[in-house]
Amino acid sequence: MTNIDELKSTGLKATLPRLKILEIFQKGTQRHMTAEDVFRVLLEERSDVGLATVYRVLTQFEQAGLLMRSNFESGKAVYELDQGQHHDHFVCTQCGKVEEFYDAEIERRQHAVAKSKGWVVHDHAMALYGECAQCGAQRAACEQCEQC
Repeated sequence: MTNIDELKSTGLKATLPRLKILEIFQKGTQRHMTAEDVFRVLLEERSDVGLATVYRVLTQFEQAGLLMRSNFESGKAVYELDQGQHHDHFVCTQCGKVEEFYDAEIERRQHAVAKSKGWVVHDHAMALYGECAQCGAQRAACEQCEQC
């Protein structure tokens, strides 16, 4: 399915800003992006799309089921393509990096705990906050440096 067809199937017109933003998520190296990240890519491509338009399109894409939004501790909404597969997130408290993971045992335990409390889980979102490997390595190197 082409991007034009994908937009039309969700009831959205295939405007140039929508096509460009969808392409950024499909072809970009960064899977989790804020509105500002998307806007920065558009500026690099010399696209004439304003930040307000980016916010509007991201909201439309979320409502249409094309994107999922997460709100991590940074307070900024982070968007990713909704590919229909459940996953959870690691979030680096130093650099803001977001990494996806799926663990069947964690999923089983969550459902077991819910069942023991009389709950039926329909959906959930989990984010684990910590330090990514790269930030940990930088911190360790800095601790060994006498100039820091």
